[in-house]
Amino acid sequence: MFINGLTPCPARRKFHFAERLKTETDAGIRRDLIPPVSSNEALVRTTSAKAKSSSPLPPVFAASKELWHQYHLTYDQTHYVAKEVRRALPIERPNTRRRAVACLSRDEERKLIAHAYRTQGTRGLLVKALFQAGARVPEFLNIRAEELFSDEQMILITKAKGDEGRHVPILPELAQALRTHLGNCAVGCLFETIHHTPFSSRRMQQIIKKTADEAKITKRVYPHLLRHSVATTLLERGMPIEQIQKFLGHWKLGTTQIYAESSPEMFKGSHQRALAG
Repeated sequence: MFINGLTPCPARRKFHFAERLKTETDAGIRRDLIPPVSSNEALVRTTSAKAKSSSPLPPVFAASKELWHQYHLTYDQTHYVAKEVRRALPIERPNTRRRAVACLSRDEERKLIAHAYRTQGTRGLLVKALFQAGARVPEFLNIRAEELFSDEQMILITKAKGDEGRHVPILPELAQALRTHLGNCAVGCLFETIHHTPFSSRRMQQIIKKTADEAKITKRVYPHLLRHSVATTLLERGMPIEQIQKFLGHWKLGTTQIYAESSPEMFKGSHQRALAG
């Protein structure tokens, strides 16, 4: 794309795009493409189906797509442009309440793992390892046999979100069980199908759901819920929140802090300590 006979460098391309989008909108060049939106509608930040199907949006998509293609923006650049346009207009982000993090109770954790062990095969070990590792499903499914350090009771997670690898501790009995499970196998994934291929995320969801249903757990259970559950358990049992942040692989402490704000046990303990004596 040429502007005044010059090819903009990537560092300036985002700026040119944001400025042009604002300038052309202010000048009325694209007002025929973008129907007017009320100030209240502009401040609404939601992903509801009603918002996605709102009538002003399709022309906005078309106008944005045209400029996106014209300037050949990358994913990170489009994110930056959207932020700069919101700032230039200005459009403020509305205050939103953080929702509570769902998790299993201690009894439900035990029931789920115990029932998984009643089935044939490695389901029990798989469910227990997923729970104790506290990993995201894609991270867990990509753990390799050589990334288990049974003597140190550690697992190395390399396929992590944001490409930030980390070591996570596991209990000695789980480390020994995983070493026995692998046997002489030194390569491949920690858990594989009968065809020696990694489990899919969809298959993992099916395994967890079926196990929970058979264990008569009434709440909706899915793999990521186990991650929430182990984080909440660690927090309630006194593990420092900074260590839990590293264990979960969170970039921001505020993300981990949500667990403290959502835990009934933590809330009850703080209340009792405040009123005691």
